Amino acid sequence: MSDALVLEGLEKGYNHGRPSQVQVLRGASLSVAAGEVVALVAPSGAGKSTLLHIAGLLDTPDAGQVMLGGRAMTGLGDRAMTEARRGEVGFIYQFHHLLPEFTALENVVIPQLANGVDKAAAEARAMSLLDRVGVAGRAQHRPAAMSGGEQQRVAFCRALANEPRLLLADEPTGNLDPGTSDQVFGALMELVRATGMGALIATHNMELAARMDRVVRLEAGRVV
Repeated sequence: MSDALVLEGLEKGYNHGRPSQVQVLRGASLSVAAGEVVALVAPSGAGKSTLLHIAGLLDTPDAGQVMLGGRAMTGLGDRAMTEARRGEVGFIYQFHHLLPEFTALENVVIPQLANGVDKAAAEARAMSLLDRVGVAGRAQHRPAAMSGGEQQRVAFCRALANEPRLLLADEPTGNLDPGTSDQVFGALMELVRATGMGALIATHNMELAARMDRVVRLEAGRVV
């Protein structure tokens, strides 16, 4: 089984206007295999969002290595980094961040068009994904006309639209009530299992974490 993600010895610090640097990551290392769902747990402010942003090529480490599918990402130029991020990584956040002026279907189609997919093929894939998570009937609705759970399911579909190798999620059900959270998380797990991608999911919910393949914790800037 190949690794979807490998992080080796990540170091990251910030000044935030202070004279001395605040060190967030201190040699953090982690691997996620293809088809594996890993829970990342940590207290607020421990650096899990920083780690996810580096893993997803949204931020760069001060030191260390990021590898996606066995390919080194650290040191790539901006264009190559953007292409890798767009094609290799899917992101899900606590808040759905759907484009409010577009329908559910269009929100899932747009990332595919940006990646060079034909419109008809993009719409077919979008409908298939929406159907898989039970919101195909909301395809022509804009986000404001959908419930929070429906919006987040559409966000899941958008993240998976370009068939990424790796899914990164930061508290993906944190903004939902417990009942809806359980249903939406179940839909996410079904999508991930069906595609065989690797997934790293940050959560405070230990019940959800226990449903994943493995749980790792970020402590003092290291993954343990």
